[in-house]
Amino acid sequence: MNIGISRLSNGLTIVTDPMPQLESAALGVWVNCGARNESRPLMGVSHMLEHMAFKGTERRSARGIAEEIETVGGFLNAYTGREQTAFHAQVLKADVPLALDILADILTHPTFDQTELERERQVVLQEIGQARDTPDDVIFDHLQATIYPHQPMGWPILGEDDTVAGFSRGDLQSYMAGNYRAGSMVVVASGAVDHEMVVRLCEEKFSSLPPGTTPTPATAQWIGGESRVADDLEQAHMTFAFPGLCHTDPDIYALQVYTMALGGGMSSRLFQEVREKRGLCYTISAMAQSATDGGVVAIYTGTGEQEAREIAPVVAGEMAALASQPGEAEITRARAQLKSALLMGLERPANRAEQLASQLLTHGRIVDVGEQIAKLGEVDAAAIRRVGERLMATERPAMASLGPVGKLESFGTFAARFGGTVAMRAAE
Repeated sequence: MNIGISRLSNGLTIVTDPMPQLESAALGVWVNCGARNESRPLMGVSHMLEHMAFKGTERRSARGIAEEIETVGGFLNAYTGREQTAFHAQVLKADVPLALDILADILTHPTFDQTELERERQVVLQEIGQARDTPDDVIFDHLQATIYPHQPMGWPILGEDDTVAGFSRGDLQSYMAGNYRAGSMVVVASGAVDHEMVVRLCEEKFSSLPPGTTPTPATAQWIGGESRVADDLEQAHMTFAFPGLCHTDPDIYALQVYTMALGGGMSSRLFQEVREKRGLCYTISAMAQSATDGGVVAIYTGTGEQEAREIAPVVAGEMAALASQPGEAEITRARAQLKSALLMGLERPANRAEQLASQLLTHGRIVDVGEQIAKLGEVDAAAIRRVGERLMATERPAMASLGPVGKLESFGTFAARFGGTVAMRAAE
């Protein structure tokens, strides 16, 4: 990678990742601010702001923004996470200046028109309703709220009906002024781009961004426990979660390998044991998510009412088995899966841009792909046992279930399978 990095006088970081063989570019603005930066009355305001940024500026109407980017065959979109919000575009090489101009316009001169706000409020309320009708989506909101009750990290990113209904134009303006600070924002352009040109355009278009950084949100406190919601659904949707690791933890690569071996593919322990051997479900997976001050390792599956009773003990058993006796073959396989996913992702400019932005905002530097591959290669059986022990030592895991869940193992029984060391539990 021939990465260029510059910083404007207001603190905005500019990163370019040239791929001269391409005729297109992916570029965007990433803001180190998301749902966890909100207060309770403003739950969901990060997501609403993301929507409203596209609804008109001092120079462009909402329709004008859409038509201008699509007239050149480009794409414009955005997303809101718990710690970051992104506004991004994909265009042909000649249209990079246009894309930067639109991105700068929606982030420096949004009007937050009241008529558009009322209309978009209804759109977001429909989005919330759609999420509630999708059990394999909403179950993760239940899980997050169980892990972090009464905390911003546990609130739904979309907000709730009452908070969305109460947002005012002034709320959006104040939230943006307080959190969209140049020192906590990064512009990344990957593909058919030239560093000097991108920097020059950013100096012209983003100079009005206020200096400073986004206020640090409150530290998230893992609480855990259970959410069990009985509903008339065909399947019982179940999630199990354990405290994970923050982005900078030395064992983060070992945790990625452990999670992949546990439930990251068809050869993983959970897939083979729960689906292939026992036939208890169609899908089961494990994932590790990291934040600045912690993380979550989560397992999800959907199964029938009768089969649900068998899931929890099998999950705990496979976690303990992997923690105590990881196999060399499965470690090699998991490392290869992670390495290939990393390298395949680098073939797409949009993926590269997102990775670079995330690295800068979470690590303060670009983490070279060679360094990442080397770190994965260092993960051995001892490292897997170490992170496995950390997960199994959890005193209070989290469970969230939805559907016909009456036969699911009780939280107390499930939690009793954890705590202490693997050796201590084996001796009980």
